[in-house]
Amino acid sequence: MDYKYVTKSFRDRTVIKIGEVEVGKKFVFIAGPCSIESYKQLHDTVEHLVDIGVDIIRGGAYKPRTSPYTFQGLGEEGLKILKKVSDKFGVPTVSEAMDTRHINKVAKYVDIIQIGARNMYNYPLLKEAGKLDKPILLKRGLSATLREWLYAAEYIMKEGNTDVILCERGIRTFTQHTRFTLDIAVVPSVKEISHLPIIIDPSHPAGRRNIVKPLAKAAACVGADGIMVEVHIDPDNALSDSKQSLTIELYRELVNEVKKCL
Repeated sequence: MDYKYVTKSFRDRTVIKIGEVEVGKKFVFIAGPCSIESYKQLHDTVEHLVDIGVDIIRGGAYKPRTSPYTFQGLGEEGLKILKKVSDKFGVPTVSEAMDTRHINKVAKYVDIIQIGARNMYNYPLLKEAGKLDKPILLKRGLSATLREWLYAAEYIMKEGNTDVILCERGIRTFTQHTRFTLDIAVVPSVKEISHLPIIIDPSHPAGRRNIVKPLAKAAACVGADGIMVEVHIDPDNALSDSKQSLTIELYRELVNEVKKCL
């Protein structure tokens, strides 16, 4: 493999500092709604998450959706809401940039820029992310091999930005009992090769809230550097990913049980 930046030959370990949070050093809890729907929705959700002890807030302003007729996000207005809530509670944020037209706009408002699974192969977007002075959270593509995923990270790092967080979010297989298949073995596999921190998103492979918690516990047990979970103040009425979004109380239970695995 002709990797130059993602392997341990470049660096033994990467720790990414965002405010007081150090990704790659301490297990991090990232949580929040799939989509930012309103100031009240995000504010009320984050208020509870801060009380539980969240490290980073997630919230989508630009949403890649399978159907063009479903909620696509609030765009820049959503980013402004995210920034306002972040400033109030003093918690760093992560949100997705979908294409090169929006990435600099997203960078103005958030602390970590997410490259979603559907854009892992978007090489112009990866190159633009590499030019920014912001950490990048790179999700694994729906059918991407580990080699392809690491090369996507290499595209970013080659441009100068070495603050990359890998995020396993499940891959597409023949299974029908879950939305995707969580490749739990990819965590130790990444750690054999790479210095980059790797977190797990248990919400997307689960597809339903009742199995998010065991997948999150598995992430902690296998050595992941954190989890990113979808939590909503009123998940049954969420405009996106309602079935897999946790209630506040379910998230509180998840955090307590995950901490026992660390």
